[in-house]
Amino acid sequence: MEQEKPLRVVFQGDSVTDCGRSRRDDTDLGSGYVMMAASYFAARYPEKQTEFFNRGISGDRVRDLRARWEKDCLSLHPDWVSILIGINDTWRRYDQNDPTPVGAFVAAYREILEATTAQDARIIICEPFLLPVSRDQMTWREDIDLKIVAIRQLAQEYRARFIPLDGLFAQVATQRKPDFWTPDGVHPSPAGHALIARAWLKMFTAII
Repeated sequence: MEQEKPLRVVFQGDSVTDCGRSRRDDTDLGSGYVMMAASYFAARYPEKQTEFFNRGISGDRVRDLRARWEKDCLSLHPDWVSILIGINDTWRRYDQNDPTPVGAFVAAYREILEATTAQDARIIICEPFLLPVSRDQMTWREDIDLKIVAIRQLAQEYRARFIPLDGLFAQVATQRKPDFWTPDGVHPSPAGHALIARAWLKMFTAII
């Protein structure tokens, strides 16, 4: 009996996905939610022999992701692509006065989704999130909220699976202070990464 071809899953995004992965080892998954999700999945379903790849790059905005999409995603011939991008498009507006207008954000994101669906890969869109830990970050909501709405619409348009991380972090912040989940409002703590991994696994195991 011929062995079933392994399922290939590529995680893409910024530093939340990157999480210190090695650039010298293409199989390294970093130390965050990607590693947690992939490890738990492998332990639970060893017979599936699923291959996981982390290609997140710290600091990326959606336009950076679009620029490297062919090389860092499509060339891997994924069956599934998981995308978490958007917080840097907001952050750079406030720390470098370099905003990403919503129209440009949507256009770049759409190009990514078009290229991915054209290769018959299926898509999981993870909502970018912000859990303000300082008064200054409260003003960021005016920017990130518009991008979250746009991403939700894109997920519906492209029939992507969707994980509402911003809402999830807001929910758990009622149980423990925000800095327990993300010390700087953006980068998750180990508990925050575990929260993402659990939500991702819940989605993924329901559809494969």
